[in-house]
Amino acid sequence: MARAGSANGNSEGLQPLLEYLKRGRGFDFTGYKEPGLERRIKKRMAEVGVETYADYQDLLEVTPGEFTALFDTILINVTGFFRDKPAWDYLAGEIIPKLLEEASDTRPIRIWSAGCASGEEPYSAAILLAEALGGEGFRRRVKIYATDVDEDALTHARHATYPRDAVKDLPGDLLDRYFEPSPLGFVFRPDLRHSVIFGRNDLVQDAPISRIDLLISRNTLMYFIPETQAHILGHFHFALNDSGFLFLGKAEMLVTHSDLFTPHDLEWRVFRKVPRIGLRDRLAFVAEEGGGQPEPVRSHPELQAAALDVALRPTLVVDGSGYVAAINHQARSLFQVGASDLGRPLRDLELSYRPADLRSAIEVTVAERRRVDLGRFDWQPPSGESMTLQITVSPLAGQTGASVGAAIIFEDVTELARLDKEHEHAKRQLETAYEELQSTVEELETTNEELHSTNEELETTNEELQSSNEELETMNEELQSANDELEVVNRDQQERSTELDRVNMFLEGILGSLGVGVVVLDRDQCVQVWNASSADLWGLRPDEVEGKPLLSLDMNFPLETLRDPIRTALDPGGEPSETTVEAVTRRGRTFQCWVRVLPLRSAEGETYGVILLMADRELSRDLVPA
Repeated sequence: MARAGSANGNSEGLQPLLEYLKRGRGFDFTGYKEPGLERRIKKRMAEVGVETYADYQDLLEVTPGEFTALFDTILINVTGFFRDKPAWDYLAGEIIPKLLEEASDTRPIRIWSAGCASGEEPYSAAILLAEALGGEGFRRRVKIYATDVDEDALTHARHATYPRDAVKDLPGDLLDRYFEPSPLGFVFRPDLRHSVIFGRNDLVQDAPISRIDLLISRNTLMYFIPETQAHILGHFHFALNDSGFLFLGKAEMLVTHSDLFTPHDLEWRVFRKVPRIGLRDRLAFVAEEGGGQPEPVRSHPELQAAALDVALRPTLVVDGSGYVAAINHQARSLFQVGASDLGRPLRDLELSYRPADLRSAIEVTVAERRRVDLGRFDWQPPSGESMTLQITVSPLAGQTGASVGAAIIFEDVTELARLDKEHEHAKRQLETAYEELQSTVEELETTNEELHSTNEELETTNEELQSSNEELETMNEELQSANDELEVVNRDQQERSTELDRVNMFLEGILGSLGVGVVVLDRDQCVQVWNASSADLWGLRPDEVEGKPLLSLDMNFPLETLRDPIRTALDPGGEPSETTVEAVTRRGRTFQCWVRVLPLRSAEGETYGVILLMADRELSRDLVPA
């Protein structure tokens, strides 16, 4: 899909803005429809908060990056793989077989996708041709030229990488055959990608691509005013072979251009070229708007007379339409061209782009009637040594003063170029030596400054070290004092630990000497003390029970019988209680166990635990009251 642009109307301030865009960025939008252009520009102006065209032009002048945002807003990219699929199905089923049938088996097939946007359209055409010819035949015979004015879109198209959403409507078999998975989505097959050539081409200003079998331009013309449409269709007519097809979008009819194209199938917008007879008719598409007709290629008396005046050096003369009108002897010898090349389009000759691109310079010369100096270029003649040529394009005027063509003059400046190179080399060496000397002086000055600065830093560091040493001595004294204090605290702790060990031994001795099992519980009924008699009686060591709830212990004693007595003892003002239950010792002997439950109170009378005394009633009558 082509990128839409500007208009030709009289909105206040719009024309100066368009002239600025043309002058500053080379985008000429004067052939585009005004309503669409004005709508897109105002949309961008609203986004940046600008109300008038003059203010927006001021913004463009101070913000170069705004050009990109503006063109992305103005230019419209609406495309997709096999967009409007029924039309592509008709192309695959009817047009491509007919195109291949009319072409010989060895003749190349040339396709032009005009307004290709991000590349989906030319790649769709490539898939159809590859399906019809096979991979080998496609690579051998097909060239697809894809053009657009949007460099960003062309860059995207050249990468041939599309996200999953872009290929989701492709049939699975086509996706598998013509795309390869990648981290960014899917990539068009590299071996087929080489047959698709992308380049920038402005349909309004640039010359068309010639000898085309199928020209695809879908919904591109509808953005242009009628005069520009006619101009572009003239280019399309010239581009197509006599048997070629023009494939347009469903919004384009060509009902007023029956002299250029005739409908092949109007429903699917496929047209055939109306052949023109004679060189004059073939060149009519480049006639000036004033109605002047180009002179026949093989009769240029004015051009020949003017060329004789300037052809003292190798010279090539072209007319205003870009056809070769004259070649002098020096040029024929230098570039191996001959009389048979007279009357041919210059763009068909290798000379048009090697050693330099002559086409753009010729267009400027003819249009602006001024001399263009292309500069120097290296050239290797088919026979002889390499040489340097100074290339100049000069305008040629007819008797009426109108521009009728251009003369390209090639001057051998090999020796002058050699001297210039030697002079430049010597100059660069002198500049390098001077820069090295200057750099050495600066480095020496810098080194002196650094040494002076380093000396000052060392003096400062010495002072800081002296101060740090004094601080360290003070800290050492403080640490020594703290160490003495810690030794005193450690001795006190050791004495208390020894005293505590002695008290614990004394308590263990008392509890072990009682001859009964003693168990001390806290308020949560967890075991705090479990003497040796308890361990011998029930077979549980102190480390196995301490800190655990008494009622959860696994021992041959009906612990549930103690639940209520323990609760009673824990209550404020609780009284001691006794009970006798049948239990089994750790050795399996059944006996009558006497249990006395005593509250454990502090000096203030607060109950903070329970003491349990357990013994065999028969063996401990002297300890246990009857």
